[in-house]
Amino acid sequence: MSAIQLAALARTPEPQSMLRRFLALDAVVTGANALAYLALSGPLGRFLGVGSGLLLALGAFLALYTAGVALPAARRQPPAPLVRAVVEANLAWAVLSLAALALWLSPSTAGGVWTVLQALTVAGFAVLQHLALKARQDSSP
Repeated sequence: MSAIQLAALARTPEPQSMLRRFLALDAVVTGANALAYLALSGPLGRFLGVGSGLLLALGAFLALYTAGVALPAARRQPPAPLVRAVVEANLAWAVLSLAALALWLSPSTAGGVWTVLQALTVAGFAVLQHLALKARQDSSP
C-alpha cells in the first residue's frame, strides 16, 4: 500500500475513524497472513526457506491475534488500553522478527526479504495506530 493510499484511508475529520480504520486494516492484513500460513504452510515454507511447522504455529497465533485487533476496531470508541496493547504487540513482533532473522532463522533470500518487509509493515501499523490514538486524545475535550 502506498503512502498516498494510506493518506486517503486516514483522511477523515474524526481521529476516531482514523484509529478504527488503521486497526481494521491491521486485522485484515494479519488475517490474510494467518490464512496463508495455515493453508499453504508447505509451499510457503519451501519458498521462504522455513519449516512448515513454524508457519503453522505462526498462522495459528496470527489468527488469534487478528481477533484481538479486530475487537477494538469494531468498537465505536476503541479503548485506549487495548489500542496501546496492539501498538506494543506490533512493535514487539517487528523487533522479534528482525532478531529471529539475525540470530536463528536461515531463510531463503525470499524469506529474508519477506521477514524484513513484514516487520516494517507491522512497525508501520504500530506507528499509525499510535499517532491516531494520540490525535484522538488530543481532540477530546
